[in-house]
Amino acid sequence: MACCGCNDNGNVAVKDVDKLDQILSKYEGVKGSLISILQDVQGLYEYLPIEALNYVSEVTGIKLAKIYGVATFYTQFRLDPVGKHVILLCQGTACHVNGSKAIEEAICEELEINEGETTKDGLFTLTNVACLGCCSLSPVMMIDGEVYGKLTPKKTREILKTIRAEEE
Repeated sequence: MACCGCNDNGNVAVKDVDKLDQILSKYEGVKGSLISILQDVQGLYEYLPIEALNYVSEVTGIKLAKIYGVATFYTQFRLDPVGKHVILLCQGTACHVNGSKAIEEAICEELEINEGETTKDGLFTLTNVACLGCCSLSPVMMIDGEVYGKLTPKKTREILKTIRAEEE
């Protein structure tokens, strides 16, 4: 997605370099702006492609190791693309006690992925979260901002099948 070929130097080129330049010029000379830069870059691509991180390093003079360290330290940043539908599965205490692990197993079996992975068709990504704040509905998951509560493995599979059918 981010790569669009090689330039004359043999280096990997970056897609949307003009938009990246706009982001970088916005923070030019602003100390301590790396997190803001990374947030904007992720907003552009939906994740942080390595080609874009290399470009940020070249333009800003910030060492790639430092950029990568920040990008991997904070959970808000993703180094891999996510699916069209991100499933946030609550693993908080109420959800855990009420069966979130069985819900996770149902999701993983239905979609043939593990936590943190994206389906081969790029449709779903599963992410466990500490709490969605919907304890009275536990176990609960959120997909595209919509909360699904009082889940059972069967109900969870039906929700996923419905979303997949809507995509076809």
